Amino acid sequence: MSTPADVRIVDTADVADTATIGAGSSVWHLAQVREGAVLGENCVIGRGAYIGTGVTLGDNCKVQNYALVYEPAELGHGVFIGPAVVLTNDTYPRAVNPDGSLKSASDWQPVGVSIREGASIGARAVCVAPVTIGRWATVAAGSVVTRDVADFALVAGVPAKRLGWVGRAGVRLVDDGEAWVCPQTGDRYIERDGALTEEESA
Repeated sequence: MSTPADVRIVDTADVADTATIGAGSSVWHLAQVREGAVLGENCVIGRGAYIGTGVTLGDNCKVQNYALVYEPAELGHGVFIGPAVVLTNDTYPRAVNPDGSLKSASDWQPVGVSIREGASIGARAVCVAPVTIGRWATVAAGSVVTRDVADFALVAGVPAKRLGWVGRAGVRLVDDGEAWVCPQTGDRYIERDGALTEEESA
């Protein structure tokens, strides 16, 4: 296992020898980080969280207590995974094959959830693979995501639907008639054809 000197892994955590943990990262009590997983710098893996085999996290990610991040999930930089979130990996889950035999790893093909830079997944939300959560998007707590989520989208519900837009600060944007504006930062965003982009500075 690659562990820089400033990595903190508590005694009760289970981190595979082949996992890579970036500088400044912390893995807390009862968390499990599986074989081949790669954590970027300054990541925080909360109590009882699970990071599956080969899962990749960018820098500055937070995976809160008891979240389950199943392989082959990919998380960009600055992703927030709330408590008890589940990122699934099986489109047609079954414990057994049609003949009643126990399924093995060779009997199904894992599919993953991709979460882009800065996105946040609220507590107890479920992302049903395969889906992609766009940059700086927010998935509300308790939602079930079954379709891709656009950059900067705010989605909620079962199944999750877009309720509005959020900016980099995570605050819901306000329509001023010309652009979508963040009430916290003043940043402006332009909507075209159902997609939101940051307004370019003059």
